[in-house]
Amino acid sequence: MDKPIDVGVIGGSGFYQFLEHAEVRSIETPYGSPSDDVVVADVGNRRVAFLPRHGRHHTIPPHRINYRANIWALKSLGVRYLISPCAVGSLQTHIKPEHYVLCDQYVDRTTGRADTYCEGPDVFHVGAAEPYCPKLRAIAAHVISRHGIPMHETGTIVVINGPRFSTKAESQWFTQSGFHVVGMTQYPEAHLARELEIAVVNISLVTDYDCGLVAEGAVAPVSAEEVRQVFARNSAGIRSVVLDIAREIPADLDSDAHHARDFASISA
Repeated sequence: MDKPIDVGVIGGSGFYQFLEHAEVRSIETPYGSPSDDVVVADVGNRRVAFLPRHGRHHTIPPHRINYRANIWALKSLGVRYLISPCAVGSLQTHIKPEHYVLCDQYVDRTTGRADTYCEGPDVFHVGAAEPYCPKLRAIAAHVISRHGIPMHETGTIVVINGPRFSTKAESQWFTQSGFHVVGMTQYPEAHLARELEIAVVNISLVTDYDCGLVAEGAVAPVSAEEVRQVFARNSAGIRSVVLDIAREIPADLDSDAHHARDFASISA
């Protein structure tokens, strides 16, 4: 009997390089094509599906990602647990470049993104009060601690539309609002996963301080090249962390997300 494909990873193509028994799945969805083919490979005793969020050559900007197709494609394979790493800027001085943040909340500041599977006639309202799974976050925290990487076990990510970065005024507003990091891809990705009853854990890799902190003189400005270098230095580390998390998720782990639609429908 084939092993179930119950763990998914949305990240770069480097996550599935050099893994054993990898196979490529080309999946079409009711919502169009996902960002790329899905690669299914063995990670320990697990069968894991990998999908590059921006395409294998990073050719899709954040506002053009087909988030609905990506999540639907993973669900169609049987994915129940989603590991969702992303690069972010820090909005707080104590959250430093190369730290990891396990976000437990997001704030949506995007516009124009297709962000639901609820298009009628079946009307449902999935709760989003706890968008990320605390059980997966606890597993991730344990793994990251074991790797010795500086980490923040909770945090709020504010999601902007991109591809532009924030103005200084916007960034300072986010900081003063108490948000922790800023990124461009967690919404609607995390919510769509919840609508399909997939449990999600986010790992935000801090590459730089956002420009509002720079404007206040708290830190020195950072260049795009420096951001790229930080991410490159940490790519092997985040890959190891993600694969270890995939290995350690219990096969019978039950998440609140797996029941997100139990009482969500209000159709007659």
